[in-house]
Amino acid sequence: MGTLAAFLKKHTLWVGFLAVLLPLLVMLGVQFVWLARLEQVSAIAQKVTHNNYLEAIGTEVQFYYRSTAERALNIPATLFVQKRLDEVAMFWKKKPVEGVRRLFLVDFTRDPYGNYLVFDADRAELDAFPASDEALAIIVACTPWQVLSYRHGVAQSPAVRVDERNPEFRLILNPVTDDASHVVGVAGMVLDEGFFKAQILPAFIKKALPVFFPGGGAETMGVTVRDATGHVVVAKGEKPGEGDDAKDPPATARFPFVFTDWTMSLRSPGTTPEQWARANFAFNVTLSVLLAVVLMSGITLALRAANRAVRLSEMKSDFVSNVSHELRTPLASIRVFAELMRLGRVPSSEKIQEYGGYIEAESRRLSRLIDNILDFARIESGRKEYRFVPTDLREVVDGTLRTFEAHLRHSGFRVAFEGIDGPLPQAEIDQDAIGQALHNLLDNAVKYSGDSKEIGVRLGREGDELVVSVRDHGIGIPRAEQQKIFDRFHRVGTGLVHEVKGSGLGLSIVQHIVRVHGGRIVVESEPGKGSTFSFRLPLGRGATGGAAAAEVASTAPAGTGSRSEG
Repeated sequence: MGTLAAFLKKHTLWVGFLAVLLPLLVMLGVQFVWLARLEQVSAIAQKVTHNNYLEAIGTEVQFYYRSTAERALNIPATLFVQKRLDEVAMFWKKKPVEGVRRLFLVDFTRDPYGNYLVFDADRAELDAFPASDEALAIIVACTPWQVLSYRHGVAQSPAVRVDERNPEFRLILNPVTDDASHVVGVAGMVLDEGFFKAQILPAFIKKALPVFFPGGGAETMGVTVRDATGHVVVAKGEKPGEGDDAKDPPATARFPFVFTDWTMSLRSPGTTPEQWARANFAFNVTLSVLLAVVLMSGITLALRAANRAVRLSEMKSDFVSNVSHELRTPLASIRVFAELMRLGRVPSSEKIQEYGGYIEAESRRLSRLIDNILDFARIESGRKEYRFVPTDLREVVDGTLRTFEAHLRHSGFRVAFEGIDGPLPQAEIDQDAIGQALHNLLDNAVKYSGDSKEIGVRLGREGDELVVSVRDHGIGIPRAEQQKIFDRFHRVGTGLVHEVKGSGLGLSIVQHIVRVHGGRIVVESEPGKGSTFSFRLPLGRGATGGAAAAEVASTAPAGTGSRSEG
């Protein structure tokens, strides 16, 4: 149990990540199954919508012609019995009927075989039918009622009927019966096919599309109406090519009342309901995955930030411990030498001078450490200021080496300096800041030189840059760590590094100083062969310290960290 608790404490962030990831994966799995089911249902629903649309058009056509027939052909039987059929002509004159080629009456009260009369709209009169194919079609259609009237039979259910035995003359007929249910006549109309194709059908197609396919979907739908021979009589949208119906069967339906031998078809250009459902499924799955990826990315970033905060907290704890050690070491040396001198235990003036030198060197070391900490605080808050003046970089390097000499001598190190003959061009730099950067590199080299006691310092010019390099022959830095050593408080994960105390700020401050000067710092290192740190400063720089410091502090605060330096 204790082992599990320790594992959970050590890997809290990963446990939290898995606690979020697993439910999310389960949710995605359930959603995938639901979307797969929705794909099937969507295809069915799309087919139903197509069929309902065609059914709606058929219903509209039926309602139009049935209501028109009931309004125009509902003739009272008394007008036939009382010989007042001229009133029917006046009624039709006052209320003309659209979509009708001809209106006619058949009177069985005057002639048992039927008196066939056609309405002349111009004269508002009823005339005898001339012999024609149209007259023949009407006679054939009315024959059942003529026979029933001749035999004085009773009409069981007189209602509007359609006769389409001759497709050229489509008829709507309404038998007229008296109170005894005897047929006394027939009122009828011959439909105008041209008007139906040009006016009625396109209007109904256009009216129903946005109802069933809102949101712009109506514009993509293709509606085709074919007659009994298969000829396209009405087409909305792109006409299907040959073989398209075989490869991609559209939704089809026939008209229920008139034009029953005509066929309506509906298709979505380029997509069947199944294809539409699959595309919708793919879109939803893709969207779900993308949202999951975005969510996981956000969670990952949050966990990384939390992990970074935890590591930073640990680094800061190490920083406090290391700084405490770094402060105690020079203070202890100063105290010991001062105590010896105070108690008079120093036998000679040479020793007094030597101890004084140690005290001075440790005091300088202590001052440098405090300066590093204060500079880091200023850098983090954006208040670090620099004063750029034309300066001979050789003088800065020489002065820094002289200042560091006592510490080097006390540690048994030897510095091999390599310069160039002749004067160097002056560079606009902050002398104290560059001296501090070089001092940090030297201090870093001393700490990590291992058994080697030689440090190389090189000053030179390469093109338009001045180069200062510090080389040691110590433990070196693994390649994977070379980009991290400039992160604040970072320490290379090797045993020797952790044996050496340091504030973890030296290289971070060096990088910041070099960047403020418009330069760059480069590290070359191999484990076991030592390291070379070089900073390159451009010539001819013109910058103001405050502005430059503020800019770098805001864009790359503190460059941060060192492999172990103080």
